[in-house]
Amino acid sequence: VQLQASGGGLVQAGGSLRLSCTASGRTLTNYAMGWFRQVPGKEREFVAAISWGGGGSTYYADSVKGRFTISRDNAKNTGYLEMNSLKPEDTAVYYCALPSRRWVTTGPHPGEYEYWGQGTQVTVSS
Repeated sequence: VQLQASGGGLVQAGGSLRLSCTASGRTLTNYAMGWFRQVPGKEREFVAAISWGGGGSTYYADSVKGRFTISRDNAKNTGYLEMNSLKPEDTAVYYCALPSRRWVTTGPHPGEYEYWGQGTQVTVSS
């Protein structure tokens, strides 16, 4: 399984970015997906998750609730993290992740995920 995260960049506070996560070797609709972020010297932090299936229940960290939206385009086999009203404290490397098994529910713990993308840097300037 290979996950490829992209879409990061430099943006001013209040701006928006959309991150993408493409997967090879897995049909994303059968898998929950999570997004995490990490800054140097700190633990990887949960951002958002979406359940498997067509509907896709979503779950967010309190710090991003109302600003970020996780979604999935099953036809493109791609997951997204839409980030609006960005703040300097959102600066981090962002990772997408999948669990090892299909049709399982995942939550905010990195240990629940087996496969990780390489990360994409998001920098928000004040």
